[in-house]
Amino acid sequence: MDTLSYKTVSVNKENADKKWLLVDAEGQRLGRLCTEIARLLRGKHKVNFTPHADCGDYVIVINAEKVELTGNKWEDKEYIRFSGYPGGQYRRTAKEVRERTPERLVENAVRGMLPKNRLGRAIYKNLHVVVGADHKHEAQQPTAHAIPS
Repeated sequence: MDTLSYKTVSVNKENADKKWLLVDAEGQRLGRLCTEIARLLRGKHKVNFTPHADCGDYVIVINAEKVELTGNKWEDKEYIRFSGYPGGQYRRTAKEVRERTPERLVENAVRGMLPKNRLGRAIYKNLHVVVGADHKHEAQQPTAHAIPS
C-alpha cells in the first residue's frame, strides 16, 4: 500500500465547483429552512468541505413571503435594530417585518447561522432571497433543491 497516494484535498476559491441552487420557501418553517440554506451556503454537504474556504453553493430563495412560523411567533418574535444614536432603537415584530420586507426574515435567520468573521460575510453574499417566484438569475440555470421536511 502506497501511503503517499492519500492526499488531503484543500479546496480554494478557484476549484470549489460551485453550483446554483433554487429553494422554494413556500410552506416551509423558517428555522428548518434556514439551517438547510446555511448548510448549502457553507458547503458542508460536499465531500471536499474545507472549513476555512468559501466552497459552498450559490442559493436563490423564492417565495420568501410564504414562510411559516409556529405558535405566537408572528406577534411575539421581535427584530431589534439600533441606528447608533440615542433613542435610535427600533423594534418590529415578525408580522411587521413580513409586511414591509419579507425577504429580511430569511436573510436575518441565515446570517445568524453563518460564521461571524470575514468568511461568513463572503459566504452571505452567495445568498439571493426574492419575494415571489420570479428571479433575475435564470441565466445561471439553477437546479431545484428540495428541503427535507
